[in-house]
Amino acid sequence: MAAPAAVGIPGPRPSVDGIAVSVLSELYVPEARQWLSTSTGRIALDGYSWMQAVHWVAGSGLYEPRRYRSHGPRKFGMTTVRVAQELAQLFPCRPGIEYLVRRTGLSERSVEYHLGMLREAGLLAYIVRGTRVSGETAQASEFARMIPVEFDVALGIRTALRDETAPAYTRAMTGIAEAGRELMAELAKKATRKVRKPRKKPSAKAPAKGSRKGAEQGVVTAVSDEVRCTPMQVGTSSVSTAGTTSLPPESKLASGASKSPTPKKSKAKAGGRRKLNTVGRRFQFARELTQELDWLRGCSVPRIAWVARHVADAGWTVTDVKGWLHFRGDAARVRRGSGLLAVLLAGAENVLDTPEKRAEAVEQWRGAQEAARRHRIQQVRARTERFEGDWQAPSSRAVQRDVEKAFAQVREVANGGRRQEQDHAADDQAPPLELSKQERDDLRATAEGQLMLGETDLITGTVNAMGLEAAKRIYGEDLVHLAQRLARAARSSHMTITHR
Repeated sequence: MAAPAAVGIPGPRPSVDGIAVSVLSELYVPEARQWLSTSTGRIALDGYSWMQAVHWVAGSGLYEPRRYRSHGPRKFGMTTVRVAQELAQLFPCRPGIEYLVRRTGLSERSVEYHLGMLREAGLLAYIVRGTRVSGETAQASEFARMIPVEFDVALGIRTALRDETAPAYTRAMTGIAEAGRELMAELAKKATRKVRKPRKKPSAKAPAKGSRKGAEQGVVTAVSDEVRCTPMQVGTSSVSTAGTTSLPPESKLASGASKSPTPKKSKAKAGGRRKLNTVGRRFQFARELTQELDWLRGCSVPRIAWVARHVADAGWTVTDVKGWLHFRGDAARVRRGSGLLAVLLAGAENVLDTPEKRAEAVEQWRGAQEAARRHRIQQVRARTERFEGDWQAPSSRAVQRDVEKAFAQVREVANGGRRQEQDHAADDQAPPLELSKQERDDLRATAEGQLMLGETDLITGTVNAMGLEAAKRIYGEDLVHLAQRLARAARSSHMTITHR
């Protein structure tokens, strides 16, 4: 198969920024690079900017599924965009296959195909991969919505890391070339529109709805071209139509006049969708709020639409609401989501009355999220270093006394049961001191109780200080092996030991 022609996105235009828009040949991410840690793209800050990249991939033709597989969809089309729309609404992006099947009406295999296409196009990256074990509940995969590096190169987008120590996928957009602004505006329009499932066209063999109803009720009678059943008939028919003409009842007339024969212009747009009015916009805004805010899940959409009517009429978005809620503060406990939202949004449209103020609030909210993310990363690193580092003495004073006493007894056993004591009066040796059976049993009981709580400091400290053989003579081989296994498991990220 011949190689596809290179596609230039956007068309050639002079660049005032001095950044030339590149010409790309293909777009494909192998399976080994479909993870967040190995991806070359950057994380999309919101679903809106991610949908711009999705529409760019769909329209560029740089990714064709049939180049890399012999089965599945033939192209990156509107069905893939519909699946992406559902993913753009999720936070975090952790969709289940059954959820996407229910939302899109596709089959399970089709959903898996389109998710794979989004990963191969560099638009999705695994954070956690789901599992399917026979007899257990299936775990859904968690994805990161990514913007491919080819998108930035094609539109001349400049990116930079806000923190040099952060991973490369956290870089943010800082500017765009003049040549890519027009295409970015077109992608913005597409990202705001919803792609819906196409309606099936009625079959030509099926009878019309009015004809089928008339046939059942016996109202409509088929006539020839010469005989007409309408009061507006003006013709040369030789048969009088006065006996077959019936005027419509009063209830069918408006203002005492019949309907005009001239069809009215449809209020629908060219694409078949009508523009939402004020009430429709409120309900759409309320539905988005119940999907994005966890503490509004399950709330009545009409009630939320009434509560948020002022900010919806002011042109707010869900992101603007999140920025305002960060400014107001979070509640530790929510008993009634609609009531809390009414309190938090009181007077919000008057405080943030301009788009610039709302944009500043959103920027502060995103900065707080980034700071919280860095704090979590530091906590994980500190915990990992603590578990993977050298052994440290226990913090409990009682455990420290037990450890010191055990070390002293172990040293006595290692020296042949003798303790060297210096006496100022006489320089002689004390009689040999050996552990009795009762003392040995007490030590083993103490070590076994600590192992049941997940603490291995007593035995591992003995091993580090006196050696493995001495620890086995004191505590027994079984307890020493158990302590070593627990110590190794505590350093693993796949197991957590807690106290109950």
